[in-house]
Amino acid sequence: MTTATTQKKNWLVDMLTSSLGRKLIMALTGLFLILFLVVHLLGNLQLLKGDNGESFNRYADFMGHNPLIQTISIANFFFIILHIITSILLTIKNRAARPVQYAYVNLSKSSSWASRNMMLLGTVVLIFLVVHLQAFWAKSKFGGLNEITIDGKKMHNLYEATQLAFNELWIVILYVVSMVGLAFHLVHGFKSAFQTLGLNHKKYNGLIHHVGIAFAVFVPAAYACIPVLMHTKQESFSPVALGGCLVLAIAVSAMVKPRKERKMLEGSAG
Repeated sequence: MTTATTQKKNWLVDMLTSSLGRKLIMALTGLFLILFLVVHLLGNLQLLKGDNGESFNRYADFMGHNPLIQTISIANFFFIILHIITSILLTIKNRAARPVQYAYVNLSKSSSWASRNMMLLGTVVLIFLVVHLQAFWAKSKFGGLNEITIDGKKMHNLYEATQLAFNELWIVILYVVSMVGLAFHLVHGFKSAFQTLGLNHKKYNGLIHHVGIAFAVFVPAAYACIPVLMHTKQESFSPVALGGCLVLAIAVSAMVKPRKERKMLEGSAG
């Protein structure tokens, strides 16, 4: 019985530490983080309701005190760390194996720029996360925010802190650049996650591809619009603001549209 149990444990460890196992971890954690991006965006859009932050502060207060949300938040941090560590391990292994196993006729034609620079793009997103967490999450958890009373209830005025942060042009620029990096990261990661999980078929590969492109464009563009609109004092979706967001989305779309990927050729470079 002990031997059988040990074999099962060894099988699980071997699977999770193999390239396939690590890719599965990347895919599953990546899809979870994609879902988080949508939920977080819906909350952040409360910043643009034009009610002096009342809706956003209510949302932030609810998220900060709901036990279920707090549990999910802890899981989210765990998945982010796991995603980062796994990506580093895969990158190291792939770079060590690449000179022996593959030869590229033209690297820029055999794969997209995003797929070749996922580590770089992930680093850009990580730097953004550190700044974002320090500016907002850390202050809400460990102090540094003023309080506001809404309908007789005291709560942190996170809206005020967000306004002050987005008054700084360098923070706005950092957010926009980081969202472009996130868009490139998503345009490859979205499709790769489905492929890793075996959810690819000629009947719906096209749908996954186009949904992935749309997600990679409009979600980061929506995130980037928030600091831009708040910096320019357009804190509601006026026609001008909406038009600006559409222009930003089109610009991001033009940048992240991938080259048609070609099949890699095995063999000698000669």
